[in-house]
Amino acid sequence: MKTSAVSPGRAGLILLLTGQMLPLIDTSITNVALDSITLSLHTTATQLALIVALYGVAFAVCLAMGSKLGDNFGRRRMFLWGVALFGIASLLCGLANSISALLGARTLQGMGAALIVPQILATLHVTLKGTAHARAISLYGGIGGVAFIIGQMGGGWLVSADIAGLGWRNAFFINVPICLLVLALSRRYVPETRSETRTRIDWQGTVALAMILCCLLFPLALGPELHWPWETKAALLALIPLAWWMRTSALKQQQAGLIPLLPPRLLKLHSIRFGLLIALLFFSAWSGFMFCMALTLQAGMGMTPYQSGNSFVALGVAYFVSAWYAPKLIGRYSMRTILLTGLMIQVSGLLALIATLQLSGRTVGALALAPSTALIGYGQALIVNSFYRIGMRDITTQDAGAGSALLSTLQQATLGLGPAVLGGLFLHLVGQSQGNYSTALSGFLATEVVMMLVLAAAAVSARHQLAPRCPANS
Repeated sequence: MKTSAVSPGRAGLILLLTGQMLPLIDTSITNVALDSITLSLHTTATQLALIVALYGVAFAVCLAMGSKLGDNFGRRRMFLWGVALFGIASLLCGLANSISALLGARTLQGMGAALIVPQILATLHVTLKGTAHARAISLYGGIGGVAFIIGQMGGGWLVSADIAGLGWRNAFFINVPICLLVLALSRRYVPETRSETRTRIDWQGTVALAMILCCLLFPLALGPELHWPWETKAALLALIPLAWWMRTSALKQQQAGLIPLLPPRLLKLHSIRFGLLIALLFFSAWSGFMFCMALTLQAGMGMTPYQSGNSFVALGVAYFVSAWYAPKLIGRYSMRTILLTGLMIQVSGLLALIATLQLSGRTVGALALAPSTALIGYGQALIVNSFYRIGMRDITTQDAGAGSALLSTLQQATLGLGPAVLGGLFLHLVGQSQGNYSTALSGFLATEVVMMLVLAAAAVSARHQLAPRCPANS
C-alpha cells in the first residue's frame, strides 16, 4: 500500500472519527424517530421496517465497492465524496413529504455511508504507527458505544424538542452542518493515501448481491401485509437462479486470477463460515432488537422520543466499556471463550428484560430497563469483537483485504435484513396479542434467546477451530 508520510494528527483523527460516527449515530436517531415518522407520513409498520432495512442493504451492497474506490482513487477523496453524499441524502430525508421519498433518501444515505466507513480504518492503518496506531484503533473500536448514546439521547431530544416545528426532520437535518464541517476541514487535516496497484471492482457481483438482497428483503417485509401476492413469491423463487449466477460468475473470476465480491475459496474456510453464522444469527437479531424496542417504547408504551432514547443509555455505556476492555481479554483468552461469554451475558440480559416486561406490564421506565439492557450491551460488544477475529482467523495476508470486505458485507447485509425479517415476526406477534406490545416484545426476545443459544451450541461444537488462543494483535 502507498502510505502517506503525514500523520493525520489530532485534528485529522477527530475528523475521521466524526465521519465514522455519522452513519452510526444516524442509525440510532432513525430508530428514535420511527413513531414520529409514522404520525407525520402515515406509514405502516412494514414501511418503518423498510426505512431501517434499505439503509443497511444499500450500505452492504456498496461497501466493498467503496473500499476499492478508495484504494484506487484516494481514500480521502472517497471519504469526502461519501460525506457529501451522506449530507445531501440527510437533507433529502428531512425534506421528504412521502414515504417513497424518504425510502429513496435512506438508500442514498446507505450508499454514502459505504463510501465513508472503509476509508477510515484504512487511513488510520497506513498513516499511524506504534502507540498512536494502537490508541486510534481503540478509539475506532469503542466509538460505536459513544455514537449509540449520542444518537439515542440527542436524537430523542431533537425530535421531542420539535425545533421550528420540524419534529423528526431535525434528526436528519442535524447531519448537514456536521457534514459541511467535515468537508471544510478534511482536505487540510486528513492525509491522502491510496494503494500502489489498482484493484478491480466486481460490478457483476455487486449487482447480483443487490438483486439477491432485494428479492429477499421486499417479499419478507411486504408479503405478510399484502397477503403474499404472486410477485412476492416470484421474487423469492428468483433467489435460486440469482445465487447460481453470482456463484458461477465468482468461480470464473477466481479461475482467471481475479478477486470477486464473495470469493468462493474464502467461503470454504471454517472461520468464514462461522463468521457467516454469527452474522445471520447475531447481527440480524441485533438490528431487529433495536427496531422492535423502539416501536414498543414509543408506540406501545407511549414514551416520547427523548424518553425512549434515554432508555438505551445504559446499553450504550456498557457497550463502550466492554469494547474498550475486549482487546485485553482477547489477548488472554481464546476466541471461543470470549464469544461464549458474550453470548451468555447477552442471553442473561434478554431473559432479565423479559422478566422486567412481564413484571411491569404495559409500561416500564428507563431506570427499570437499565440492568437488563446493560447486560445486553456488554455482551454485544464481546460478540462484535469476536466476529472479525474469528472470521479472519484462517485468512492469509494476501487475502486480508478480500476477507475483511467479505465479513463487512455479511455484517451489513444481515443488519439490514434484521428489521424486515424479525420485525415482521414482531408485528405478527403484536397482532396476535391484540396490540399488546410488551407481550409481543417478550415473544420476540424469546426468539432471540433461542438464536443466541443456537450460536453458542455451534461455538461449543466448533472448539477445534476456535479453541486455540488468539494473540492480542491478531
